[in-house]
Amino acid sequence: MDENRGWYRPRKLPHFDGAVIQSITIRLEDSLPKEVLERIAEDLKSVKSNRKLERIRRLEAILDNGLGSCVLQERPCAQIVQDALTYLDKMRFELHAWVVMSNHVHFLARFDEHQKLDKALHSLKSYTSKEIKKLHPEIDAIWQSEFFDRYIRSDAHYGYEVKYIESNPVVAKFCSKPEDFRCSSAYLRTE
Repeated sequence: MDENRGWYRPRKLPHFDGAVIQSITIRLEDSLPKEVLERIAEDLKSVKSNRKLERIRRLEAILDNGLGSCVLQERPCAQIVQDALTYLDKMRFELHAWVVMSNHVHFLARFDEHQKLDKALHSLKSYTSKEIKKLHPEIDAIWQSEFFDRYIRSDAHYGYEVKYIESNPVVAKFCSKPEDFRCSSAYLRTE
C-alpha cells in the first residue's frame, strides 16, 4: 500500500487518510437536487461569517427532509447498506456508530494507515449500488461520488458525533428514541 497521504483533495472536498476515527456521510445521488444547492449558495451570499458552517447546517437539515428517491427508507435497501457496513467492520475499518437514513448514511469508523478512505468507501458504495439496483433497476446512479468526512479531534468530539449520528432519526422525526430506529447502531446495541 502507499504511504499515508494525510490531507488530499481528489475532487471538491478535502479528505484525510490516517490512523484516526472519522465521521463519514455518504448520500444518494439525488438527495440534494441542483436547484436546492443553487438556492443555498445564493442564500449564503448574505451570510457575513462562518459560511461553511452555515452551509453544512442547512444541508443537514435538507437531507433530513428526505428529498430524492429515498430508496433507503425501504427496509430491504437500508438492510443492504447496514449489512455491508457491519460486514466491512474489522476488514476495511473499525465501525463505532452508524445510521442509515432515507437518503443518506452517517457512520463513525476508525481507519488505519493501511486503509485508504476513498478505497474503503468505494468498496462500500460499489457493492451496495449493485445490490440496490437489483431492487431499483430504474435508478442510474445510487450514490453521489463525493462524501463528507471529519476526523475526530477529542473524546468530547467523539461523544458528540456518536450522539449526532444515533439521534439523527429522532431529529428527522422518524422515531422518538434513537434505539427505536432499526438501521442504526443504537438499535443493535439494545437487541
